[in-house]
Amino acid sequence: MALVAGIDSSTQSCKVAICDADTGSIVRSATAPHPDGTEIDPQRWWSALQTAIKAAGGLDDVAAMSVGAQQHGMVCLDRAGAVVRDALLWNDTRSSVAADALVSELGADEWAKRVGVVPVAAITAAKLRWLADHEPAHADATAAVCLPHDWLTWRLGGSDDIADLRTDRSDASGTGYFSSESGSYHLDLLEMAMRGRRPQVPTVLEPSQEAGRTSTGAVLGPGAGDNAGAALGLGAEPGDCIISLGTSGVVSAVGDVAPHDPEGIVAGFADATGRQLSLVCTLNGAPVLAAAASMLGVDFDELDRLALSAPAGADGLTLVPYFAGERSPNLPQAAGALHGMTGRNLSAANVARATVEGLLSAMAYCIDRINAHGVNVNRIILVGGGARSEAVRRIAPALLGKPVHVPASAEYVALGAARQAAWTLSQADSPPAWSFGDTVTYTADPTPHVLERYQAAQPLTLGQ
Repeated sequence: MALVAGIDSSTQSCKVAICDADTGSIVRSATAPHPDGTEIDPQRWWSALQTAIKAAGGLDDVAAMSVGAQQHGMVCLDRAGAVVRDALLWNDTRSSVAADALVSELGADEWAKRVGVVPVAAITAAKLRWLADHEPAHADATAAVCLPHDWLTWRLGGSDDIADLRTDRSDASGTGYFSSESGSYHLDLLEMAMRGRRPQVPTVLEPSQEAGRTSTGAVLGPGAGDNAGAALGLGAEPGDCIISLGTSGVVSAVGDVAPHDPEGIVAGFADATGRQLSLVCTLNGAPVLAAAASMLGVDFDELDRLALSAPAGADGLTLVPYFAGERSPNLPQAAGALHGMTGRNLSAANVARATVEGLLSAMAYCIDRINAHGVNVNRIILVGGGARSEAVRRIAPALLGKPVHVPASAEYVALGAARQAAWTLSQADSPPAWSFGDTVTYTADPTPHVLERYQAAQPLTLGQ
């Protein structure tokens, strides 16, 4: 039995899953935490990876491995391969002004046309502009710029030569200077971001192309960004739409069409199989449920019971859940709002129902935006912490107008990385046909009036 390892180096932790290369069954696994914060010495990622590997029983018997990781981060290296400064993570917002400047200089239409991404604070290009403006000495010292999974793959290969840096389409497409549609870098945009500097960037590999070997001879896969890794771990096919309700709400759809959205809401990323991954990210995910539960003084089980006891539409209550502002639509200063309150409908059950419906209506907005760019959504897959809510599961098909498939809870980024490693090892034409575990399908009669009321309330929300 050949073994492969998938590594998920996320914002919060490093996870290692060692799997049977033929079936995908997990043989052993472990997790190690990352420190808090929005910037980090990449060595802390490496240390966490070593801790997780040791806790998982080591990798000496592993034939191949691959790394999935948080997207967009800025890792700057000097000519000798040393880290120039702590890496800025995707959630570091100091680059928001830099993002606005980049959009003004080139124009949102041109960004969308050329790379399918309009810069926001998370995008690597915006972070590089911040570096050039605020730390010019560090910008001058930067001979190569890469992403978290690129750096970890490079370290696993044992190289200290920046010419050996490798990446994949999915992660490169989140930088702001790579087009998922053409599969090529736009290095003039990198140079513009860094005010005339042009550091080296990793070679972009094909989906199952070998990135190198470890000291034990294990094959290294090209790696992937976390959303593409999760899609691969879930077995997502063209027409599949994944809704991930974590800290944020992320809606991504696998297809063959690359979106070019000048509003910057739909990002044109690549998936890990050679296709496109249209993606919309909101700022408000599962914490919306937590806020409502806290306000009502109940636990999550009781919040579910209350929501399911109320009628569809919550007797006219509509919640627009912009509790943390919003980026889809782009309303960073917005606040949440509860509309339609009367003396007859302001009950705990209706507030709970409106909370779930508001969260899911925001996800429906994301799906509509993806559909508007020619990406067909045929099947909906619901994952993340928010998917544990029975109310979310049962109300989702009514709001989204389609059956909703909820797979068993698992570390899908790590599983996707492991599946990619198995694919790289086999050099087959397609990823291995692993079993993706038990999935429960939820159906319900559509409630379009709920979505219509939400759409009417959206423009009334503070900040618009």
